[in-house]
Amino acid sequence: MTTRRDVLTLLGVGAAAALTGCRADTPAVPTAAPDLVLVRGDSGLTVLRPSGMEQLGAGLATPDGSTVYAAAPAGVHTELTAIETRTGRRTAGPRLAGAWVPRVASADGRLVALAAPGAGEVTHVPSGRARTPLVVADTAREVARLELAGNIVPDAFTAGGEGLFVLDWLPATAPDRYRVRQVEVATGRSSALLTRVKTAVPPGAEEEMSGEGRMAVYAPNRQVLYTLYTHQPDHRHTRDLIAGRPGNVHAFVHTLHLAEQWAYCVDLPAPFGEGPGAGHALAINPEGSEFYVVDVTSGRFAVVDTRELAIRETVDGPKGTGTAYAAATFRQVLVAVGSSVHVLPRDAAPVWRSWDAGAPVRGLAASPDGKRVYAALPDTVAWFDAETGQRLGALAVPGVSALDRVL
Repeated sequence: MTTRRDVLTLLGVGAAAALTGCRADTPAVPTAAPDLVLVRGDSGLTVLRPSGMEQLGAGLATPDGSTVYAAAPAGVHTELTAIETRTGRRTAGPRLAGAWVPRVASADGRLVALAAPGAGEVTHVPSGRARTPLVVADTAREVARLELAGNIVPDAFTAGGEGLFVLDWLPATAPDRYRVRQVEVATGRSSALLTRVKTAVPPGAEEEMSGEGRMAVYAPNRQVLYTLYTHQPDHRHTRDLIAGRPGNVHAFVHTLHLAEQWAYCVDLPAPFGEGPGAGHALAINPEGSEFYVVDVTSGRFAVVDTRELAIRETVDGPKGTGTAYAAATFRQVLVAVGSSVHVLPRDAAPVWRSWDAGAPVRGLAASPDGKRVYAALPDTVAWFDAETGQRLGALAVPGVSALDRVL
């Protein structure tokens, strides 16, 4: 990374902006995607397979994408089904009393937590309520039914599945801020998280956040969850509260270790978090050694070491207006805004180049081998050569609104 910083200093962002790639003519329209692709749209989840396309309906993919938990109403009850993403094989799960929507799945895909319809998502402020019902199930049975005090939104399972990390919104009936807590699945008992050095957070030192959860990514081993938060004026971390320091950060990446059950926030320097939250994006490299945060509104790009949880460098990045998306391969980092995809090599001269996706991008992901880049476009999923930006194919997917992952 030292070489990248030195070269960027010499070249400057002007040279980066001057180099752009080009798009070759679109080849004949293929009949299937070459990889397994999960997308989200008006009708829920759809999987694109080399063998064809299948609509899975309302559901939630596990963190590794291998399984989709689909929930369907059955009168006043909910029928849960586990669908193997690769084969489409369906396993009928339990019938759950009441109406439920899958919210989070465990890292190993064994468990799913369901909330009442409209109970809120991690990236949205929920409506006020004094109590929150949750159900935890596996592919065969209802594991637990919880009635939690407060306005609770599930965020992730602990690595062993014995606990749920949740957002506890405050005040419960008129929420404007939240704290991250852990709930024991067996009892519903709630407790504060540990600090990074695995000590209990002292009373009164739990962080309360009032900003916007932009997006989250799992580490490749699915033991750590990284969530990008923006718009946090004067936020005080637990470490600030313990030390009695004032807070002054507008954006950070909340790092949640699912196995060791501690949390730590990596602060991002200004101007991160000062512009629209939609202009920020987060991606992690396949090795899990670093993650990347981009703010296309200000044109800044940060590289963060996941071992040290420290920023390696912040440099000039692509600029644009609108919603940003990011992905990373073994060789490059990709950032999309509007119809442009900007590419930064990881193993060559660190100069941004660009190519045109042909339409506004609504999601971005790379194939596991890093050779292809997929983009969700209006009513279309297209894929491109990762090195050249050449459009390799596209499939019509009416109503597509997001690209979940490529397997």
